[in-house]
Amino acid sequence: VGDTARVPYGNKSSDRIQKFSYEITQWLIEQDCKMVVVACNTASSLALDYLKSKFSVSVIGVISPGVDYAMQATNNRNIGVLGTQATIHSDAYGKQLRSIQSDITVVSQSCPLFVPLVEEGWVEGDVPLAIAKSYLQSLQKSIVDTVILGCTHYPLLEGIIRDVLGADINLVDSGEATADVVKSIIVKNNYVSDNQHGGIHCFVTDDPGSFDVLADRFVHASISATTHIDIF
Repeated sequence: VGDTARVPYGNKSSDRIQKFSYEITQWLIEQDCKMVVVACNTASSLALDYLKSKFSVSVIGVISPGVDYAMQATNNRNIGVLGTQATIHSDAYGKQLRSIQSDITVVSQSCPLFVPLVEEGWVEGDVPLAIAKSYLQSLQKSIVDTVILGCTHYPLLEGIIRDVLGADINLVDSGEATADVVKSIIVKNNYVSDNQHGGIHCFVTDDPGSFDVLADRFVHASISATTHIDIF
């Protein structure tokens, strides 16, 4: 489900984000989903524990997988985190990183213009480069060797981020890390279907046409259908 009617979440209050996340999760469970992935860093930061307390199905977020991948990637225990204002303000990544190693150095930076840049297709050129240079100054001045892309939009700006921070920087895609975790859970719990002809069916809360345009940039696979739903 893409909550296209109420995005962006990054500038919403925690109460709103929990409410929206609850409504979406409730709808998914009504469709007999065996597992729910909160595929949004902001919602994972502010609503994951709340959702786990309300529902009995497995609810997986993107923070822990991203943290685990970052800890494996870093050599000097200096890790940067890029995210929305809400994600950075919550310090969800910093808290989990420090719970693993208390003396780790975390440099966090909110990048509120990255999402609209990606959604407007501005993923290369002088404009996104100038914005990235402004946002990433604190990371440039640090000795971070690994940066968590703490928003599912940000991997589309990987090239720009590398232009600013250097080609050797380790960039951790929290979405990719989560996909690997979900796959292992599916196999472990025998959720794998015998049907060899699966598909991707997207449900959105507003404007399926605009969603399809954006989905072409994010999803490197054929989407079977996009359907509008009312959940609020």
